[in-house]
Amino acid sequence: MSAIIHFLVNHAAPIFLVASPITSYADQIISMHRTRSSAGFSLDIPLIMLTASILKVFYWPGARFDQALLIQAVVMIAVQSVLLKVALDNRAGPLRPQGIEMRTMGGKGVDGTLPNGGILDSRSSDSSQRPYNFWRWPQQQAYWNFIIAFSTALFALHIFLQPSPTTAQLYTSLIGALGLGIEAILPIPQIWTNYSSQSCRGFRLSVLANWLFGDAMKMGFFFLSPPGKIPWAFKACGIFQACCDVGLGAQYWMYGEGIPEYGGGHLA
Repeated sequence: MSAIIHFLVNHAAPIFLVASPITSYADQIISMHRTRSSAGFSLDIPLIMLTASILKVFYWPGARFDQALLIQAVVMIAVQSVLLKVALDNRAGPLRPQGIEMRTMGGKGVDGTLPNGGILDSRSSDSSQRPYNFWRWPQQQAYWNFIIAFSTALFALHIFLQPSPTTAQLYTSLIGALGLGIEAILPIPQIWTNYSSQSCRGFRLSVLANWLFGDAMKMGFFFLSPPGKIPWAFKACGIFQACCDVGLGAQYWMYGEGIPEYGGGHLA
């Protein structure tokens, strides 16, 4: 029995972690591309995973955690970039006047779609307001500019602080905690989106299933690995994220993929 556990922790779990970005989001990407709609999918998911994964890449030189987690972060950046591109290409169109309800059937609006396949909706302007309209920009290039600027700033800080060991260690601990903390809140935007629309339509069950299975694999990998191999920050954030994923599963059980009414709900 111990040999099986040793094999799972040291071989199967790392392979799953590296492949998990693809297995978790491939179906969501394909679905949005086929239906030409990202309605019901929170754009905050790629924001969270891109920023968290970039932070983890810069965290690795100082923390030297397991290489499987570093490779996972790199693969996640690539997958989330594709996910963001597809979601932006097929996102909902301009705001419609309040009071006009619209339903979707199979990703297509009953009363028509935009030329690019996006669905017109009736999102409340109050529900989507953010300071400087952050991550709600109308131009796609603004999203990529933010990711590039964020990565460049981290690289500059990494080079600038490297000569000072004490400051560099503090910086490493800070970006590590920040990256893992951001990743831990991954399910929260989708939970809010589902709650606002009282539906899980647009969010793929396959993504949720992979999240839950991934939580089980990560918990085993984190807590059954040799002491010191996995920092406690990974374990604490993993536990919090697993609890949120269970909550998302409860939503799927309560709401299902019923047809939402976009009269006041917030969709990405």
